[in-house]
Amino acid sequence: MYNIPPNSKIMVGLSGGVDSAVTAWLLKEQGFVVEALFMKNWEEDDTSSFCSAKEDLAVVRRVCQQLNLPLHTVNFAAEYWQRVFSEFLDEYQAGRTPNPDILCNKEIKFNECLNYALRLGADYMATGHYAQQIPRSDDGSGPAHYQLLKGADLNKDQSYFLYTLTQSQLAKSIFPIGHLLKSQVRTLAQQAGLINHARKDSTGICFIGERKFQPFLAEFVSPKPGPIETPNGQVLGQHQGLMFYTLGQRKGLQIGGQADSLALPWYVVGKDMSKHRLIVAQGQSHPWLYATQLRAQAPHWINPISLPLRCQAKIRYRQAPQNCQVQWAQNQLNVTFDTPQRAITPGQAIVFYAGQQCLGGATITTTNAPGDRHWCTDPSKYK
Repeated sequence: MYNIPPNSKIMVGLSGGVDSAVTAWLLKEQGFVVEALFMKNWEEDDTSSFCSAKEDLAVVRRVCQQLNLPLHTVNFAAEYWQRVFSEFLDEYQAGRTPNPDILCNKEIKFNECLNYALRLGADYMATGHYAQQIPRSDDGSGPAHYQLLKGADLNKDQSYFLYTLTQSQLAKSIFPIGHLLKSQVRTLAQQAGLINHARKDSTGICFIGERKFQPFLAEFVSPKPGPIETPNGQVLGQHQGLMFYTLGQRKGLQIGGQADSLALPWYVVGKDMSKHRLIVAQGQSHPWLYATQLRAQAPHWINPISLPLRCQAKIRYRQAPQNCQVQWAQNQLNVTFDTPQRAITPGQAIVFYAGQQCLGGATITTTNAPGDRHWCTDPSKYK
């Protein structure tokens, strides 16, 4: 699991959820010096019903009282806006679909928060992520190189969101529940009498929470309506803005009953940013939804690797790893899959695996799907 000195001081990032609460309880039971840290990263609408920071902090305070933990609070709202949310908005404006959870882990949780915990005197920071890390040394005498592994509960595994972690961050981070199933975490929470043992898992945008996405996004980005068209140019209706749609999307198109008599559902298969056109086609297996290749930028490898590389990859969180070949081409990663992949989405992450080990990842830029008009040999033309 993890091998650290028994007198280590560990700062646990408490969110109000059951996973981080059990993390703190386990470390306390194991005899470590444990303190808690609560982050607030969003304050644009503190008075709205969507803001759960006050409720989360109230739960955290009660958990700390139960476990007799000192509690520290910190506000990273400015950093979150500058490094996560601004990029989130820029990506949507460019017609891509970003993953703010990955960027939040990179810029806030394992950067700002980890460094803050270390400044408070902690030796390590622990989180409730479903992932595992293990030290590896080539000959047993040199410094350890950490591997990031999937969580034991493959339904909850969060290694996909952690691929940007560096060796120095892994050396100072602990994932105490990574070897457990979610059901076991719930059972431990109940046995320990934790007040949030049955609390619902949080969903929605990282640190912003659950809300109706379209009106929320429209508060920050001015939508540009345009036509909804088939691949052959037939106009079926009007969309409210390309930023509201993602590849493979079915719901919310409001064009049911159009075109042919097959009455198959419509899916987003492409975006034409220059003319604000949303391209749709019928059937979940339409050829425009599939691609065998993608390019990805800003790769990060947890440990050194050599290209070309045979491995597995995930193009979205809830996907089984797919066999692929990775090589370097045109200043980007070029990934070729053994089988066609559905709805590969620019802006999302592709994360690479060798069995249980997470190797790293990158951000998808283009694909060879017929609806991706950016597929080209010159990556400078991407934007």
